[in-house]
Amino acid sequence: MGLDFNADEVFAMAEQIERNGAKYYREAAEKVTNEEDRNFLVELAEMEDDHEVTFADMRQDLRDKEKEALTFDPEGEAGQYLKALADSSVFNKKTIDLSSMEGILTGAIAAEKDSIAFYLGMKEMVGAYHGKDRINAIIKEEMRHIKLLSSRLLASAK
Repeated sequence: MGLDFNADEVFAMAEQIERNGAKYYREAAEKVTNEEDRNFLVELAEMEDDHEVTFADMRQDLRDKEKEALTFDPEGEAGQYLKALADSSVFNKKTIDLSSMEGILTGAIAAEKDSIAFYLGMKEMVGAYHGKDRINAIIKEEMRHIKLLSSRLLASAK
């Protein structure tokens, strides 16, 4: 299997990453005792849910050329490969400290940065005629999360 992806496949990975992020924030919310922190984390999970819907809608709007398969996949293994790639790339719980709000926020910022790096890399694998420019919308969404998380981390440090 080659390493060429179309925009449809990248949006499928983005949807999976958003599902992983929502799960992470919900699990983190269960670990904190402060109600304000818990509500913030639940709100972040809901934002991830919204992003998943946004990416699914964007995926629906792709042109046929942006959905065109770029690899021969008679066994349908590409979907499994992409899910595994998305699952292992961002919100990897082994690297995130869930024992404190500071750890949760710091880990979430790192995960969001990882997601941006992931999407930038994916963008390079998507051809211009297969939706490369649409990947920028995903990156902008993740940048907004970093800003929100960083603000919360700074506020909690005071």
